[in-house]
Amino acid sequence: MFTRRVTSLSAPSRRASRALRLAAVPVVMVLAATSAADASPPRAESARPATTAASAAAPGLDTSVVMSGLDIPWDIAVLPSGAWLVTERERLRISIRRTDGSTQVLANTPTGFFAAGETGLMSIVADPDVASNSRFYTCAGYRAGGTQDIRVHAWRLNAARTDASIVDTLLSGIQVTTGRHGGCRLRFDRSGRLYVGTGDSAVGTNPQNLRSLNGKVLRLDRFSGLPSSDNPFAGSPYPNKRYILTYGHRNVQGLALRWQGAMWSVEHGTYRDDEVNRLEPGGNYGWNPVPGYNESKPMTDFSLPGRQLGARWSSGDPTIATSGAVWVRGSEWGAYRGTLAVCALGGERLVFMKFDKSGTLLDVSTPPELRGTFGRLRSVVQTADNDLLVTTANGNGTDKIIRVSPR
Repeated sequence: MFTRRVTSLSAPSRRASRALRLAAVPVVMVLAATSAADASPPRAESARPATTAASAAAPGLDTSVVMSGLDIPWDIAVLPSGAWLVTERERLRISIRRTDGSTQVLANTPTGFFAAGETGLMSIVADPDVASNSRFYTCAGYRAGGTQDIRVHAWRLNAARTDASIVDTLLSGIQVTTGRHGGCRLRFDRSGRLYVGTGDSAVGTNPQNLRSLNGKVLRLDRFSGLPSSDNPFAGSPYPNKRYILTYGHRNVQGLALRWQGAMWSVEHGTYRDDEVNRLEPGGNYGWNPVPGYNESKPMTDFSLPGRQLGARWSSGDPTIATSGAVWVRGSEWGAYRGTLAVCALGGERLVFMKFDKSGTLLDVSTPPELRGTFGRLRSVVQTADNDLLVTTANGNGTDKIIRVSPR
C-alpha cells in the first residue's frame, strides 16, 4: 500500500556557535510504502497528525570543498583522530586526509584489485577500536588466476599512519560479472558486527537464491570472517546462507545504523523505485527479475511466496539513483536532526528523510545548497564535530569531497 503526501520543513531554530539564517526548503513529493502484510487503508490527509519537523527550522547550509582532484571517491572512514581514509574506485587507491589538511596515498593499486564498470575499490569502514588496533576494512573487486569476485579485506595502518597493508581476507566469493551491480557497502552495528551490502551482479536468480551472497545484506565477525552466530540462517548446511541477514535486494548502495535501532539500507531501483528499507533479520525485500534479467519487474514483488517487506521510502518513477546514507546527529541541524541523509547520483542532490520511531515516513526535503550544485553525489558520513562529508561521483579526476555545516 502506498500513500502520498506533500510536506515542507519550516519554523525557527538556532545554533549557538553559528549565526542564525533561515533558508527556504523546497517541497518535494515523497512516496512511502509498507509491506503487503502490514498494509492498511490510507487515512485522509486532513486526519494525519502534524509532523515533528514542524517544531524546528531547517538551517541554511555552508559548503566547502576539502579535497579535490579525486576519481570516484566511493567512501570515507572517519578516524578518532579526526583524519579520514578515502577510497577511489577507479584509481584503486586509499588516501588519508589529516587534520592539518595534508593528504597522502596509503595504498595504490593493491595486488589483485581491479576496476570494471561499477566495481572497483569501493566501501571503507574503520574498526570500532581502530585507535588501539589500527584496523580498517574495504570491499573491492579482486582477480586471482582466471577467476574474479568481490572480497572484503581487513587492513592495518602503521603507527605513523603513513602506510596500510592487508592482513586478512574476511569474505570472498561475492559474484561479479561485467562489473555491473558490484555493490558493496560496509558498516558496523553497536555490537561490532560487520554488515556487507551486495549487488545482484545483474544475474536475475541471485537475489532470491539463498546459496548466493549477491543481492543480500550479509553479517559477519570482523576478526574471524565467520558468519554472525545470531544470523537468521546460521544453522544452515550451506556456507553462504549462514552469512545472510536479508535478501531480495537489487543493488545495496547504502547502509546506515539508526541509534539504538535497526540497520537501514539504500538501494538503486531500475528506471523507478529507488528504495530505503529498514532491515529485519531473515527479511525478503522482493527483488526477483526472472526469467533472464527483467528490469520491468517491481522492486518489491508481493506476488512471491511468503512475506515480502516493502520500502519505507521509494522514489517512484523516475529513479534518482540513491547511494550512501547516514543518520544525522546534533542539535545544530535543527529540523534535519535525526533524519536520514541520502545521496543521489542521477538526482544530483542530498535528500533528508524524516521517519518516526516506528519507521513511518514523515517528511522529505532537499536543501537548495545541495541540489545540482556538485553533480552526482555518492557517499555521506558525519564527523565528530557533526559536519557532513559528501563525495561526488562525476569521474575523470574531477571529483571532490564537500564539507557541509549547518549555520
